Parts: sequence; structure tokens; C-alpha cells
Amino acid sequence: MGQPDHKTARSRLEREFERVDRDALRGKWPRISERLKPHFDRVFDSGTQAYREVLVGCVLVRLLDKTIDVHSPYLSHGEDAYSGRSLDEKVVNPFLKDHNVPSSKGPFLSTFRRSVGFVESTREGLRDKAGFDSLLALIDYLAEEQDDDRLAGFLRYLLYRFWRLRNEAEIPLSRPQRLSLEQYDRLLTGLLDTPSGGRFPVLLVEATFRTLNDHFHLGWEIQSQGINVADGPSGLGGDITILEGELILLVAEITERRVDRNRIVTTFQTKILEHSIEDYLFFIKDAPVEDDAIEQARRYFSQGHEVNFIVIRDWIRMVLATIGKKGRDAFCRKLIETLDSPGVPSSLKEAWNNQIAHITSG
Repeated sequence: MGQPDHKTARSRLEREFERVDRDALRGKWPRISERLKPHFDRVFDSGTQAYREVLVGCVLVRLLDKTIDVHSPYLSHGEDAYSGRSLDEKVVNPFLKDHNVPSSKGPFLSTFRRSVGFVESTREGLRDKAGFDSLLALIDYLAEEQDDDRLAGFLRYLLYRFWRLRNEAEIPLSRPQRLSLEQYDRLLTGLLDTPSGGRFPVLLVEATFRTLNDHFHLGWEIQSQGINVADGPSGLGGDITILEGELILLVAEITERRVDRNRIVTTFQTKILEHSIEDYLFFIKDAPVEDDAIEQARRYFSQGHEVNFIVIRDWIRMVLATIGKKGRDAFCRKLIETLDSPGVPSSLKEAWNNQIAHITSG
């Protein structure tokens, strides 16, 4: 009798979900055969959550051991069967719960009569027969497919559908009563190290500017554009533009990529000159600024345009130290408000909750 190793199965799920999450934040979605997509739609539209959860176990079984019959989720079915209940309790359900995906409270096999297989006769007695038919069509596909790349593609598309399901669900955000400056330092490091498609750096810098504006009553207008939005169509010269009336005080470009001379030249020609920007600030994560980029910035300074560079974490930490406890509390509230707004991916909310739990548990 076969049974996939639970540790290996969980590791595969985590690795593929991390990839799906990273790609989805960049607007890249896994593809699936048009023949299979309607069946996925029907399974995920079904009120029977167990149907989609069954698929996770089936594709894992198929990827890890092709001698196992994915139609036979009870060991009593024969030599090529596996324990679907064990796989669910030890791998699938904990994975879904840990990632805040809406899922069944109990084992998915409890939806079916005991010892049934994933075969056509099982549909009798089930409430959503059409959903089960689609589930069975997808399991039949898995049972016949031998190519590991196509099976991996099936798993990634399945996890993407769970990712979408999670994004549609409400994830309550942790709201710490207070954090020390040392805890903020750890929080910044954790959030900036979280793959977010560039979102966390922008959210953190924007929240800091807005906190400074309110704390010191500066009267700024702070304009921010969306992630991966082209500067030209947005009418802005960078990720964040700070104005005082009609006057542009500062434009901030927030980047996780290396800054070289070519980028400085391109930024100057397409943004700084076009918008007559005198103060342009690159917020960098941790990638070094190349020497030729610094030298080019010095040349532009002599022409009346400042191009400067600052490390995001260092700048925010200095600001938080300067504005005191009251200001730090305001920064936390602004960050939570932004994360709690519509359109923010659930993975960012999950990352926030995980970081807060990590830094407050010790």
C-alpha cells in the first residue's frame, strides 16, 4: 500500500504556493487547459468545500507516487490505495488553515459515505452532483497524466484558485496596542524581506510621509500611484509625489532593484526634466547604488536637480525614533488602515499578522 510522505507533501505545497503568491502579486497567473477550466470553475463554485480540498490530496499523490490510484482514498481499497483522511489531517487541512484559506472544519472525506472511492457511483446521495461530476473529471485527468510538468501546472493552477478564494475572504488584521522602537525595527525588516511585488516598500514609505505630514502639520498634498503603474499615464514623476500647493517639493522613487547610471539618466530624461523636479529621491531596499550612478547624480546636482539615495529601513527607523511614541502609534494606525483597504492582497495581510505575532510573542 502506498502513502506519500507527509513532510515531502507539505513542503511541495508550500513551495508551489509561495511561487503562485509571488507571481500573482506581479500580475502573472498560472494557465490551465481550456478543457479543464470549466471543471475547476464548477468545483470552486460548489457549496461543497470538500470537492476542491480533495483535489489537493489527489494531485499531491499523483506527483509523489504514480503507483497509487488517486481514485482510492481508503487503504482498505487495495494495494494501490492511500489514506486520504491521513493526508488531509496531516497536510491539506493544516496547510489551508495556516494560509487563511476558507476550508472545511473536519476531514474532507466526511462529506462522502465511508469507504467510497472517487468513482461515478459515489455521486448518488451527494447534494451537488454536477460539482462531483467535475471533481471526478479532474481526478480522471490526474489518473491518466504521466508528465510531471503538466501535473505541477495543475497543482499551481489549483493553488492559484485557492489564492483567489483567500483574497475574496476577509482577513482581520492584528492591531497591536503598542510596539517598542526595537520591535518596529524587527517589523520593518520582516515586512521588507517579504516578497510583495514591491508593495510593502511603497506602503511603508507612504505611511511614513503621511505620518510626518500630520505629526508636524506640514500641509503637504501626498499623491501616490499604484504598484506597477506607468508614470506617464498617471501624470506623476515617481511612486510618491509631495506637493505644497502647485509646487512639487519632492518626488520619491521606491525600488528593490539595483540603481545604475542608465537608470539615473533615463529617470532624468523622462521624469525629472519633464516635470521640472528639483528634488528626486530614490528609496532603495538593500541593493547597492553603483558608483557611476552616484557620479551621474552629482552632475545633475550642478545643473540644479538633486538626485539622492536613501535606504528605506534606515530612513523609517530614524523618523520613528524622532517622532516619539505618539508619532509611532500614528504610523502604525496609518499602515493598518492602508493594509485594510480594498484591493490589498490577502497575502500582505497574512504577512503583517505573522510579523506582529512573531515580534510580540517573545
